Amino acid sequence: MEQIRIVGGQRLTGTIPISGAKNAALPLMIASLLTRETLTLHNVPRLADVNLLARILGNHGVDLTVAGKRPGQRGSEGQTFKLTAAEIVDTTAPYEMVSRMRAGFWVLAPLVARCGRAKVSLPGGCAIGTRPVDLLIHTLEQLGAEIELDGGYVIARAPRGLTGNKVTLSKVSVGATHTALMAAVLAKGESLIENAAREPEVGDLANCLVRMGARIEGIGTPTLWVQGREALYGADHTVLPDRIETGTYAMAAAITGGDVLLDGARPDLLQEALQTLRSTGIEIEERPGGIRVAQNGGSLQAVSVETQPFPGFPTDLQAQLMALMCTAQGTSQLRETIFENRFMHVQELARLGAKIELRGDTAFVTGVSGLRGAQVMATDLRASVSLVIAGLAAQGETTIGRVYHLDRGFERIEHKLGRCGAQIERISG
Repeated sequence: MEQIRIVGGQRLTGTIPISGAKNAALPLMIASLLTRETLTLHNVPRLADVNLLARILGNHGVDLTVAGKRPGQRGSEGQTFKLTAAEIVDTTAPYEMVSRMRAGFWVLAPLVARCGRAKVSLPGGCAIGTRPVDLLIHTLEQLGAEIELDGGYVIARAPRGLTGNKVTLSKVSVGATHTALMAAVLAKGESLIENAAREPEVGDLANCLVRMGARIEGIGTPTLWVQGREALYGADHTVLPDRIETGTYAMAAAITGGDVLLDGARPDLLQEALQTLRSTGIEIEERPGGIRVAQNGGSLQAVSVETQPFPGFPTDLQAQLMALMCTAQGTSQLRETIFENRFMHVQELARLGAKIELRGDTAFVTGVSGLRGAQVMATDLRASVSLVIAGLAAQGETTIGRVYHLDRGFERIEHKLGRCGAQIERISG
């Protein structure tokens, strides 16, 4: 099994290209099920989850071709996918595929919207909490789908098609908002989606659906109005840059006292996170086409943060911030309000010398003078990259196991960090 080996203590300097957002690319790929025509997506990241979703979509009859480089395209830019679902050949998404990736469950909405039926396995994915699908199922029921559970599968039926309706989400949920959008765009009549998630990735999906012929108003707000159409069309869309990757590399630069340009990053996608980093003493400079992050002298300062839906501090950056605060002056308080089991990285950070106390949904992180290398194990996607950040600052050698978690969400991480001076490599065994 592959591992990541890091010899810490190296200052990061240089440029890191930011990839397309995984959390945007996945629902955009799924949206190809809504039309018979070709959906072209640019800046698709090279990730294990993207490859797995391509297999899931292929099972439904989606033809995928990966276009060659365009003139002037840099090697760091993402892939161009052409997805065509001219015919849906199978409306079942089997357990062996969906159980490996939670986003695979989202095919339920476009399949029942277009075909009037779908049978999708209950999902798997990172073990960071229960993340029930009840909200997604209830969303489809509000649009007229009949739902039953049978042998670990969700079976949805709408033989006369879905019907527009008022959809009120009981809690802010990215997955439920994706589901509501992809169902409502082919439903008969108007739909009003209330308490919708405002994450940039939701807006990216909505903007792509508009390019495909959907009528959607209120994009970027908690209330979305959708006029259903009989059919959607092909479109050309570019995946937005990954704000979680941006924040992750910003913290990696800071913990090493580095100076890094995050090429292609968009500061408007993570203003709350950037403000939090400024509060720690990090220099953040917004530039045309990117963000410069520098920690040239001075100590990091402790902060108090509570994860919240967008535009608040992202839960997907909580583990990375915790790693950064392990070497800050004072005691930081990090409260996790989104997922009840997203502190599994605490024990592994402790193996590197971190001083962290858990009290319910809050972690108290007291900065130490230095971390030391150790053998650690990744438990989920974001936890795994927090160990990379800590390992970059630790004295000596850090070895991280289960790096397949990293490959799900970070494109060529050892290459990107290595180009900026990190001593990092992928090893077997």
